[in-house]
Amino acid sequence: MNRRLSIPLALGLGAALGFAVAHLPEVFHAQTAAIAASAAPEKSKVSPVTHRLLDEVVGRIRREYVDNVAERAFDEAAVKGVVANLDPHSAFLDAREYDEMRATTTGSYSGVGIEVSAEDGRVVVVTPIEGSPAARAGVRPGDVVLTVDGQPVTADRLEETIGRMRGAVGTRVRLAVGRSGQPEPITFTLERGEVHVHTVRAEALPGDYGYVRITQFSDSTPDDLVAALSRLMHATDDAMLHPLRGLVLDLRGNPGGVLESAVSVADAFLDTGLIVRADGRTPESRFEMTATPGDALRGEPIVVLVDGGSASGSEIVAGALRDHRRATLMGERTFGKGSVQTVIPLRDGQALKLTTSRYFTPAGTSIHERGLEPDIVIRRLEHEPAVTRPLPPMKDSAVLTALQYLRDRGLGIHYAAAAAPAGSAAR
Repeated sequence: MNRRLSIPLALGLGAALGFAVAHLPEVFHAQTAAIAASAAPEKSKVSPVTHRLLDEVVGRIRREYVDNVAERAFDEAAVKGVVANLDPHSAFLDAREYDEMRATTTGSYSGVGIEVSAEDGRVVVVTPIEGSPAARAGVRPGDVVLTVDGQPVTADRLEETIGRMRGAVGTRVRLAVGRSGQPEPITFTLERGEVHVHTVRAEALPGDYGYVRITQFSDSTPDDLVAALSRLMHATDDAMLHPLRGLVLDLRGNPGGVLESAVSVADAFLDTGLIVRADGRTPESRFEMTATPGDALRGEPIVVLVDGGSASGSEIVAGALRDHRRATLMGERTFGKGSVQTVIPLRDGQALKLTTSRYFTPAGTSIHERGLEPDIVIRRLEHEPAVTRPLPPMKDSAVLTALQYLRDRGLGIHYAAAAAPAGSAAR
């Protein structure tokens, strides 16, 4: 794989993992501090009239605003305003936000290790992360977080709650949770530790088929994928290696993440060819990434499940596998986020997250604000309730439809309502 840019950073939309995350789908690159520091700032071309307007407004605020405003706040507010008006994905990050982003991209952080979501006004545990302090203490999926260190929590302040659960390794935090069937809250005193977030979940499907769900693309995702495929190939009663006959790759709700990670996932199933091309104004923002020899499935068929929450890095993987006729896409149209952000370190621990490229699939398609249309549309059945957390694969109608397709290249209509979009053909 041809790697043209430097250290990748970060993540996007998704369930909270014991720490705050940004709420937009992203694919990120990052520049090192040395690169950022060595770049000479371009001379300002802002009109003096614009400066006079800014000076006039700031002067009025200094003199007449009801509360005193710190001088530092003017600079940060002005920068945030300028960057926020560029596009929905560019942002100025203060030191705390930048630290959160770096924690997210590495796939590890220090905290208690629970994935939570806001449901019906409550903060609900989706799952405790395997091996985390919360998992060892007995926190369960479905528990409702009531207080953190005695302070009540609410769903509308989810990120604040998550921030209170984070902290230095070895420090303690007290959680009170409500549990179905328990009349009184259960209290856990947890010692914060280093939590490793696994972004890949795998399960064997009947008939030597496999299911892999990737929730986001962090630095650890490619290694987690290799480990997951290895487990699937050994998921039998004997010690013999059993190659999979096909794979359901679930990217539904995956908001993206580290660009190189997404490219590595696509590369795992491709022997050769372009994976993604990006175009921007600077030499660093124009690049191509290509596959290296070796297909983990040795050409066996793949179905990629996508939906409106599949964005950015997910769309890179899905687009590359389809353009190379390596996979069939099933589900719903993807989000349509076809830009790349570079994270540039600034002074005082701050950073600039700036859109620097737009990317294209191997066939030259830009999915920006369009998304990818699936080869086969799978709609939720009318009697099937909307779910806020993933179903077990063998209870998920979309997974069962994909499995039936892998078995006989036909649709199991008794599993889900499915229709091919006009002009498309199942491969």
